[in-house]
Amino acid sequence: MSATSSVQATPVAVWDPVVRVGHWALVAAFAIAYLSAEEEGGTPHALHVWGGYVVGAIVVLRVLWGIVGPKYARFSDFLCGPVAAVRYLKDLVAGHARRYLGHSPAGGAMVIALLVCLAGTVATGVVAYGERGKGPLAAEGAVVTTVAQAGGNETAGGGEVEGAKGGKSIIGEVHGALANITLALVVLHLLGVGLASYAHRENLVAAMLTGKKHAAE
Repeated sequence: MSATSSVQATPVAVWDPVVRVGHWALVAAFAIAYLSAEEEGGTPHALHVWGGYVVGAIVVLRVLWGIVGPKYARFSDFLCGPVAAVRYLKDLVAGHARRYLGHSPAGGAMVIALLVCLAGTVATGVVAYGERGKGPLAAEGAVVTTVAQAGGNETAGGGEVEGAKGGKSIIGEVHGALANITLALVVLHLLGVGLASYAHRENLVAAMLTGKKHAAE
């Protein structure tokens, strides 16, 4: 083996434990929250609620880590404009995209998009849960604005569930839409990881498990 190929084959630490554990914990928490979203008797399943809280906590931690964490975890390492992200995707499809040790421009854009959507999903979920008189935003006698299921007339009511039993919360509808957008982004993320793994001849899923990638060429 030549000296050059030996250097290229040497694994280097890229993803620190906070990034790796946070990544897989976020995957598990979002999956649990999404799959347990079916309501029983007008009240969200406890798994859905606690899954959402865990997602929110991980998002906050990831944002803080993106500011004070090591090089490849920081936003400053991979934040770029949409033009660079689109250019990378075009080069990736064409088979001659530059390889990055950290996040690629498209990967960095996906990180930001996922964090924004996850934060929005959690925030609207907490508000919608508060409309039912539960959670940290619950307030006795709070006004709940809903859209009636049958007639589409706007109604308002107070109390824990009285205003929400007969219709769907507008915030709740936004919450559901954001959750579905997040799921769509996850699917795109998986496709991108698969394509980049093939193009760069590197298992990016394994890299997020071990934290190591091959040295830059």
